[in-house]
Amino acid sequence: MKKNLQKVMSLLCVSAISLSMIAGCGGGNNGGTTTETPAATTEEASTETSTEAADATAEESTEATEETTEETTEETTEETTEETTEASADGESTPRNETLYEAGQQWGTINDWNPMSANSNNGLALSANESARELVYETLFMFNSLDGKLYPLLGSEYSWNDDQTELTVKLNPDAKWSDGSAFTAEDVAYTYDTHVKYQSSQGADFSTYVDSVEAVDDSTVLIKAKVENGVAVNPLKVTSILNTMYMMQKAYLQTVEERNGEDADKVKQDTMEDLVHTGPYAPYISNDQKAVLQRDDNYWGQADSMWGKLPVPKYIAHTIYKDNAAGQVALSQGEVDVCQQFITDVQNLWLEDNLPISTWLDDAPYGACEVMPSMFFNTEREGLDQKEVRRAIAMAVDYEQIIASAMSGQSPTFAEYPRSVVGPTDGERKYVDFDAIADLQWDNADVDGANKLLDDAGIVDSDGDGIREYNGKNLSFKAECPTGWSDWNASMEIVAAAGEKIGIDIQTYFPEASSFYDDMTTCNFDICMWSTPGAGVMNPYSKGMFYFSEEYAKLASNWSGNFGHYMNDDAEKILEALPAETDEAKLKEYYTELSRILLDECPAVALMYRPTLFYAVNESVWTNYPAADDGRNIPPTDCTDGYGIAALYELELVE
Repeated sequence: MKKNLQKVMSLLCVSAISLSMIAGCGGGNNGGTTTETPAATTEEASTETSTEAADATAEESTEATEETTEETTEETTEETTEETTEASADGESTPRNETLYEAGQQWGTINDWNPMSANSNNGLALSANESARELVYETLFMFNSLDGKLYPLLGSEYSWNDDQTELTVKLNPDAKWSDGSAFTAEDVAYTYDTHVKYQSSQGADFSTYVDSVEAVDDSTVLIKAKVENGVAVNPLKVTSILNTMYMMQKAYLQTVEERNGEDADKVKQDTMEDLVHTGPYAPYISNDQKAVLQRDDNYWGQADSMWGKLPVPKYIAHTIYKDNAAGQVALSQGEVDVCQQFITDVQNLWLEDNLPISTWLDDAPYGACEVMPSMFFNTEREGLDQKEVRRAIAMAVDYEQIIASAMSGQSPTFAEYPRSVVGPTDGERKYVDFDAIADLQWDNADVDGANKLLDDAGIVDSDGDGIREYNGKNLSFKAECPTGWSDWNASMEIVAAAGEKIGIDIQTYFPEASSFYDDMTTCNFDICMWSTPGAGVMNPYSKGMFYFSEEYAKLASNWSGNFGHYMNDDAEKILEALPAETDEAKLKEYYTELSRILLDECPAVALMYRPTLFYAVNESVWTNYPAADDGRNIPPTDCTDGYGIAALYELELVE
């Protein structure tokens, strides 16, 4: 964390204020000496994000407009104070010195605790992406975005056979359910079979690549891949079960099935409020004001084979804020400890406001950037089906302005990290030969180059109205993303301004999120914006799929990628070959070629780099949060996701 004197003094001041908030609270932390955290498994694997509507809802809320005027801040402060007072009066308050408060994850009353639900809004407990939220339900392994490895959780080790058709998983014999019964291989197999039987989103997805999940004995699971012509269809996808599928108890699932008559819709709509789980926290409070999880002091993970102790906070709480502005005010006032929200000019919180607030990095870009919010061109639209038009728009955009204004510097530039199919992390960039694609890169805001490209292609303004034509029609398009996503809205405005400079009419269009989702997922747009998958053990393969997959483009409702329906046989052949390829040199050849196609054809263009999760922490109550320079290898995933949950075992109260 930042150690400048100014910040230390502010920490002391805010700590004094915080003591009054703790008055009358019983109990203490569950700290003690720090024990060694579990070691990563030796075999590296892979997973892919399956972006669903529930995750999109969370992103919509995270991107909500930040109010910046003093009047709005004062109004929000008053509302936040009223909400806090009301929440305290409801008899469900928790001791401040035992409670870790989050923001930016939960945006409404929790509607269910069902991992199979397609309509869950439970951001506090159900977020099974590359780094699954490990608070209530648990996965077999935890992904660490810092080193790209899987770390043991319910599973202790895994290994593939030589031809990658069978994946064997050994379970931790100490793992138990919240009702005290043992966690066994039968639970793993039944979890998978239930997903498939009732065709949950994960069941429908994984059944394409997985032939079966079998219990060999109580502590051994055998996952068999689907095979075509003697080769596993996609070993990478099979492996991703390990860190993205929440485990559920066989006996409990049978109860859910029985009470719903094995009706698929009813099973997937069951709220599962009586859930049985393996995680360190259980549901405690859920209403329209806040959601709170309470530590299970019988949690199996305190065994020596796992963490060796309980997580420090007894409660994980999330006030239901109406927008980002309210969450930011609460963070500033020390009412929020960990904030997963985009905060414009976040550095001003400590440089100007003298608050004990820190980010992953002390300096810009402040966060761990892993994803690439990208604009997709609808290649089925006349004009945009021409690569010269797509590339010209890409060349003319002022990306440095996007990074400086829309992102307030919270992204590295494309001069620092040249464009490709991979993100800015070392683990992904090793797969691309950037010298081989250097001639396809373009300078920032290269308006002259873009105009020349269009002129040379014969795409000109023949009637003098300032807009170029193609096949006799003006090049006129709409660039859209959801209203209220302030940094994305600003980015699309900069794209539109670039169009004007090269004779292409681009108007911005910011519909409500639900309308945007309909447009994006059905290819009913001209230009739209969406983010690549973040760091994951399937990357950079999942990013390649995101940009090029014909499989995604053919989906009736496509949340996964290739929204503009770009088809390229060479790219498709590479995507088919990648999952089974293990030779590093060949992988680099493949990803370099995908990058060449991306830069030359421009079916989509990254506008910035960005964290998968934003991460700002207030150290007025808790301290010892993960930071980039602390040498602990705990990722900045808000103390809740993947191996980032290791942070909960090392937090300390501010004295």
